[in-house]
Amino acid sequence: MKCVIEGNGVKVFGKAIHALARIGGELWLDPMMKGLAVRSVNSAHSAYTCFLFSPLFFQHYSPDTGPAQDCGTVKCKLVMKSVLPLFRCLATIERNVDRCQISINLPDNQVIFQFHCRHGITKTHNLGFQESEALHAVFPSHLCPNVLKAQARLLGDMVMHFPVSQEEITLSMSPLRVNLKSYYEEESDCMKAMHTEMSLDPSEFDYFQVGVDSDITFCLKELRGLLSFAESHGLPVSVHFGAAGKPVSFSVEDMVLEACVVLATLVNPESRTPSQATEAQVPAALRCGGVAEPSEGPCVADAGTPQAQGFPSVGELIASSQGSPVFSGAALMRELTRTGEDSDRLRPRYTHKGRGITTPASSKVRSLLFGALSCEQGDGCTSMLPSLVCSSDTEDEGEERASGTL
Repeated sequence: MKCVIEGNGVKVFGKAIHALARIGGELWLDPMMKGLAVRSVNSAHSAYTCFLFSPLFFQHYSPDTGPAQDCGTVKCKLVMKSVLPLFRCLATIERNVDRCQISINLPDNQVIFQFHCRHGITKTHNLGFQESEALHAVFPSHLCPNVLKAQARLLGDMVMHFPVSQEEITLSMSPLRVNLKSYYEEESDCMKAMHTEMSLDPSEFDYFQVGVDSDITFCLKELRGLLSFAESHGLPVSVHFGAAGKPVSFSVEDMVLEACVVLATLVNPESRTPSQATEAQVPAALRCGGVAEPSEGPCVADAGTPQAQGFPSVGELIASSQGSPVFSGAALMRELTRTGEDSDRLRPRYTHKGRGITTPASSKVRSLLFGALSCEQGDGCTSMLPSLVCSSDTEDEGEERASGTL
């Protein structure tokens, strides 16, 4: 294989090496008839990047390695630490290098980089390689239900707001909005780190296609290199993805080159609130004690329900933007605070059972605000009581309230 890159193309090739260096510690050179493919993959095989330079990108391109190679072109695997220093300073390359020649010397198992600089200076670097099979990532991006296409400047401005130490981010997509926010796996990290979240309208994108609502979490470090490459050359970026747990692809395309980054996503990212996750898992559930459980039959009223205690039925439905029925809580609040007898019943009592703490049905105010009404263990859930705000209390917070009250 022998190819010659001239002028500004040397800087473009060096920029691609910088993007590949963010992925893994090894570099694959794969000369093909349709162009030179330069690839890299991380050690966990969760991130893959490929740059394909067409023959039009080079002043001269010959993928053949000579008659000694009987099985087609040779695939070279190089150590990234030996290749990256050759293109470390792109500004110096743009200013001093006129032409770069890359060739493969099979007898010595070396890849030769020759930089023809100004004033007749030629720099030659011989790098040893290991012959390896071609590296490919099988990902049919055309089958993905969700597609985004935007200018690299837009995506670069979004990523810029996340700190350099941010490892993973969550991309949420719906027909109305596109959200991007930071993701932390452990709760302790959430208390120490800065949380960033931003939202974009679909009109901000050049192309917007939603097949399914999805929240995907992926690594940000591997993506920064491609976004920097695309932004420096003014190339739009296309994003193809589906449900959580399936790969996401970021790609750019030009007349003389193509590039893509394929990243793995978390199977079950904890990006939703507990109430949302419960509703998604059990859509036809009744809320008792702040926990949704599937209903096994019609609920029977017991002494813990407002109807059994003499309260009027508060079944007035209010229109909801989410399409779900919402009960009016104003009538119930007036009934709860009407008499002193009701006030006595509103005094919270806590029952310990193992580590869990449950609140009896008499605590109606807390039920109204947080939707955390509990039923007695032996009785079935009676009916769905009105709730203004879904419960967001954790078990530890409940224990702290219990210890403070007792």
